[in-house]
Amino acid sequence: MSLMWSVKVVGLGVVALSLSLELLGWVFGRCRRRRTVNRVLFFPSKVACVEHLFSQNSACSCFCPLPHGEETSFSCLLRHILSASSSLDLCVFSFSNMDLSRAVLLLHSKGVTIRVLSDKHYSAITGSQIGVLRKAGVCVRCDAGSVYMHHKFAVVDGRQLITGSLNWTLTAVQSNMENIIITEEAELVQPFIKEFNQIWALNDPAQLYKSY
Repeated sequence: MSLMWSVKVVGLGVVALSLSLELLGWVFGRCRRRRTVNRVLFFPSKVACVEHLFSQNSACSCFCPLPHGEETSFSCLLRHILSASSSLDLCVFSFSNMDLSRAVLLLHSKGVTIRVLSDKHYSAITGSQIGVLRKAGVCVRCDAGSVYMHHKFAVVDGRQLITGSLNWTLTAVQSNMENIIITEEAELVQPFIKEFNQIWALNDPAQLYKSY
């Protein structure tokens, strides 16, 4: 009886160990997948239809003359921006691309908290989308410093960084040699969050008004 009991205990121990190892493997596998969002995009991007990215209907039919169903650098960038579920912090020198503006407005309509920082000079040029965003109720601040606010980055949900040389303009997307890096590595994301919050605080209209 004692021997039989010992065999059962050992058998249960082996099963428990096997299940534990399997569970650990599953947990580490998920953690690894979460940490490995590291992508590099290069521009100019091939021009293709992106209408399906804005439609809730996955079977959306578009009859424009552009190629359909093609993954491009620009469509990939849009996908990552539109993946925001809680917040989007955008810090960009020049913003005139209407599809990118449309993406921000769509997120805003879904209740995503959006903060936009832009350069005070370039926010006022013809074609800038900053006024469009502000009119729609998006929280926008323009850098009041004496130098250009030349950053080009976005932080999605406080965990995903999108940064590179790309201004959010049609020319940059379709005509310039540019780059974008997308990463969820915390040691890279956190400094950008800190930088954004510092610039955001420095350009608080209430504080600027008090300084005059």
